[in-house]
This record gives sequence, structure tokens and C-alpha cells, in this order.
Amino acid sequence: MQKRDTYNKHVQIANDTMYYIYEYIDTDINIDDLALSFGISKFHLHKIFKEIMGINIYEIIKSTRLQKASNLLLTNKYSTITQIASMCGYSSQTSFIRAFKERFHQTPKEWRKGGYKEYSMNILKNSTLALYEKKDFENIEPKIIKSKARATYYIRQRGYLKTQVVKIWQKLQAWVYTNNINNYEEIGIYHDNPSITPHSECFYVAGIIPKGEVDLSNTSLPLFYTPEALYATFEIKGELGDVLRFIQWAYHDWLPNSGFETTTNPSYVIFKKNHFLSEDGKFEATYYLPIQYV
Repeated sequence: MQKRDTYNKHVQIANDTMYYIYEYIDTDINIDDLALSFGISKFHLHKIFKEIMGINIYEIIKSTRLQKASNLLLTNKYSTITQIASMCGYSSQTSFIRAFKERFHQTPKEWRKGGYKEYSMNILKNSTLALYEKKDFENIEPKIIKSKARATYYIRQRGYLKTQVVKIWQKLQAWVYTNNINNYEEIGIYHDNPSITPHSECFYVAGIIPKGEVDLSNTSLPLFYTPEALYATFEIKGELGDVLRFIQWAYHDWLPNSGFETTTNPSYVIFKKNHFLSEDGKFEATYYLPIQYV
């Protein structure tokens, strides 16, 4: 029992660390203060995080900063490269450009001028979830909403590969049955944009949002709250790879021409029908794209 309790505690610490990084990515993240908040040493925090997430904390901070910046460069055309660097926690434009070029093999300026297109196309071509195919999403009309914070029990997965994602959704399904939860929503959260991030490196979150009164005081699943924020929502449906192609269209085509800009919040889907669990591999969902008024 002690071993399982320790493991669950480590999972919670690692997930809370990820949550903190995502929330404060625009700041100079202090690992010493973070370790102190958990009541452990910095060395112990690094060890726990690497054990659970398979990557060290400094690498995930760097990766998250660059993934957020790669999105903002596409969608926030009124923001300068220096402003975007600052929004993602870089104090120096020079260090940002150097890190961006190392990661994407092009400068932020080249990326912004269209270099992202071939990069994204290659990501989707090499995906096990989608064959690259142009889809027509132009007739899907968005609604602008302000979402409420919602308690979400979740499993975080490094790797957006079909076999991996199916397994975590199956575990969540078993968790729902075990806890006798009859009224709930299924949420898939894309902390890394899967249309411009190699899927072996993507962090994906699958979660359950219970509705009504449910006693989950003894659950070992970590908990977080979806952000209360402004979103453009789209009603979408299709087969396995269509979600990825839609995300690509939303960031590459819709947002730059929408009159809105995005934020560092992740996009997500609320499933009405989950293609990772349905027998026919089809889905119906509402896609939430974070936006801000310009």
C-alpha cells in the first residue's frame, strides 16, 4: 500500500508541476520555489518529475515555451516577435530566436512567413492518427463564449499515438464505472498543438468532468480546473484523423483571418461521441479554441 501511495503522490506532484508550468509559462519559473511549495528539495522534485514524465523539468519548460510561441507567431499578427517571446517567458529576443531555430530549423520570421506549412504537413503525414488530406471546414460557424472553470479528473500522456491514447481513455472509462459516475463529460486537451508537434513528443490530457454530486474523495486521479476564459467553439464530427486536420485549419486559416488572437491556454474538445472509444472510430465534439479580443 505504501508503494502505491508514494507513486500516486509522485504522480500528483509531477502533474501539479506541469500545471504550474503551463499557467506561468510567461514568467521566469523558479524551480526552488516550486519544490518548496511541495515540501521537498529541488533535487527530489527533479527526480520525481523525470520518473513520472520521462523528461526533465528544464526540457519541458523550454519545449512548452517554444510550442506556445510557434502558435502565437501564426495567429497573433499584431504582436511583434519580441512581444511573443516575452509572452512565452523569454527575456531576450536573441535567446528566443536561437532556441526557436534550434527546435524548428528556421527563424521565427521564416516560420511566420509560411515556413510552418511544410513543417505541419510533414507532422500530419507521419502521424498514425491521420493521413494528410485537405478538408473543407469553411462552412463551420463558430460561437464566441466565455467558459466556466470545471473540475476535471485526468490522465496526462506523453505521446499522441493511437494505441497510447486508446489505453488512457479505456482506463478513464473503467474509473467512471468504478466510481459509479452516471453523468459526466469527456474532455481531450491539447497542451501541445498536434498539427505542429511531433506526436511522440506531444503531451495530451484525457479527462472526465463529473456533473452533479459525486464523492471522489478517495480517488487517486489528479484534479485540475479548466480555465475560465474566452473561446471560439466549433461543432465538429468525423473520423479519427479529422480532429488533427481541424486543429490545423483552426490555427493556420481561421484564427489569422478571424480578427481575434490566441492565448497560451490550450485548445480542447468536449466529446459527445469519442472516437477513441466508439466501435466505428467516429466522433462528435465541440472544439474550444482559446481567443482574445484585439
